[in-house]
Amino acid sequence: MARNGVSFITGAQLLSLRRRPNIAVIDVRDEERSYDGHIPGSLHFASDSFSDKISDLIQTVKQKDTLVFHCALSQVRGPTCARRLASYLEEVKEDVGIKDILVLERGFNGWESSGRPVCRCTDIPCKAHNL
Repeated sequence: MARNGVSFITGAQLLSLRRRPNIAVIDVRDEERSYDGHIPGSLHFASDSFSDKISDLIQTVKQKDTLVFHCALSQVRGPTCARRLASYLEEVKEDVGIKDILVLERGFNGWESSGRPVCRCTDIPCKAHNL
């Protein structure tokens, strides 16, 4: 489902794709990631510095063709960062292998309230297995 130029994926859909090695989950929450936990295996690129770190993100997700962004509710920060990356990729016109940029519907809060796995490690990056 697309809203504001961004396609959304449900938590159930993301869980069903979790075994695929080509997916990266990008958490763009700011400091709340440190105390609320996170989706296991997700990468952290805080929204407040996201634009400055886009090239780092692209390097980090080499070998991935699907990126799933989220923030707490995926209403503002998640979709905004997803659109920023999409715009950046259009501007540089370089094929970095990213085919799908999605946003997790209901964000981390929806993920956690549905009883899906949450990791509370402080490792950067999270070494837990994806999802």
